[in-house]
Amino acid sequence: MIAYPTKTQVLRRLPRTSALAALAVALVASVSPVSVAAQDNTDARLRKVEKEVSALQRKVFPGGSGTFFEPQITAPAAGSPEPQTATSTPVSDLLNRMEAVESQMARLTSQVEQNSNRLALLEEKVAANAAASASVPAAPAAQSAPQAEPVSASQNNLSAMSGGVIKTPPAAAEKPAPAQPAPATSARAQGVQAIVKPQTGDAGEDEYTYGFRLWDAGYFPEARQQLKIYLEKYPNHRMASYGRNLLGRAWLDDKNPSEAAKWFLQNYQADKQGARAADSLLYLGIAMKELKDTKRACIALAEFSETYAAEAAGRLGSLYSTTRNGLDCN
Repeated sequence: MIAYPTKTQVLRRLPRTSALAALAVALVASVSPVSVAAQDNTDARLRKVEKEVSALQRKVFPGGSGTFFEPQITAPAAGSPEPQTATSTPVSDLLNRMEAVESQMARLTSQVEQNSNRLALLEEKVAANAAASASVPAAPAAQSAPQAEPVSASQNNLSAMSGGVIKTPPAAAEKPAPAQPAPATSARAQGVQAIVKPQTGDAGEDEYTYGFRLWDAGYFPEARQQLKIYLEKYPNHRMASYGRNLLGRAWLDDKNPSEAAKWFLQNYQADKQGARAADSLLYLGIAMKELKDTKRACIALAEFSETYAAEAAGRLGSLYSTTRNGLDCN
């Protein structure tokens, strides 16, 4: 048989159940406002962050396209089933929105870093171009020749060469007639006119540099004429040794070793301590070799190796070795 509770037992249970119900209602009333308020505060903060990220996107990418801004409403793909509304909780919504914000911030940070690197590279290129355009080709710096050791009386000299094929060019004071440049065609005249004469304030160096530029461009007759003008006006200029040596080079490069040898010999004898005296003596040997005058070529090379031993072993060593090849110097 089933034992039913008595009326007294039922009445005793009623107050306890009512009390529990009242307590539950009170707890719900006290907790719900706090949870709702906290959730509202979090939503407001998230909306503010999302607005700031959107503003930052438009600032960094003005006129942005769908590449950076996802549309708020997108049409479902053709033939795709209608999306099912998933059951979500406030916490999951917050996490999804936070992940979206973090993803957008990561993309923005990456784009900002790339733009910064590109700007840095552009600034470096602009600075390099500005420096290159501001630079002006300078005249070759005078190289100080090492102090040559005194030449003993028993050493070979070039006195025997002055009475042979080689004759010293007339002094600058005698104003030799300038060499006639080759007939200038229209293209050649334009090329010569394109060579700019510098204006540095040192008139002597400007004259020499202009002759050097003509020689470097391959206009040998014009270079010789300009270098003679320089030596006539400034015979004692600090670049005079360069000028006489370069004048010989202008003859030698123009396939005239006989005339070249005269200027090389003059430059060496005028100032044996000059900046290009060693070069002239070595090129004198080269000119004699081209003239098939082995005896004088050997004399010049022997004088060079003894007087300018440091140059023969250093700066001019390769040219000296090449010149000696094929010569039978005893």
